[in-house]
Amino acid sequence: MTNLILLSFLRQRPMHGYEIQQLIQSSRMDLWTNILSGSIYYALNKMEQDGLIVATAEERTGARLRKIYSITDAGEELFQQMIRETLTLPPHSVKSDFSLGLIWIESIPKPEALELLEQNLRQVEESLAQWRSGKEIKGQYGLSKIAMATFDNAISLLEQDAAFLRNIMDLLQE
Repeated sequence: MTNLILLSFLRQRPMHGYEIQQLIQSSRMDLWTNILSGSIYYALNKMEQDGLIVATAEERTGARLRKIYSITDAGEELFQQMIRETLTLPPHSVKSDFSLGLIWIESIPKPEALELLEQNLRQVEESLAQWRSGKEIKGQYGLSKIAMATFDNAISLLEQDAAFLRNIMDLLQE
């Protein structure tokens, strides 16, 4: 996922790692991609070693030297291949560490289990609020129909997760 995102940005124009990191954070992409700052620089270095990108220039900011990266033909080929592969994957997996934990939930004290589920629910509800807000804000600038469908899908999934957590908490309290 990290390589796909980085290559997509470098297809737009040459950039340095910090610029890519800022784009990811400003677009709030970091909320749904789980991409971390350290993984950006690790991936850039690895892709440069693999010939997928090339450092086309260096920029000095104070004592720091920043590489400006561009995508290579091999990087473009990999990008196209990765797009094709991702479009064949199911949108969401039913494999879940959470579901695995539910199998043994009765191994911990009920009040503690309920508190953990309540904490989880608060996180899901915060994420849901962020997605709703993001859809509203980005919708003002015009989103494609596919982008709107993506927002709607994420919101629906988060609503389902919240309902599921409430159901599990109700079942524990019976």
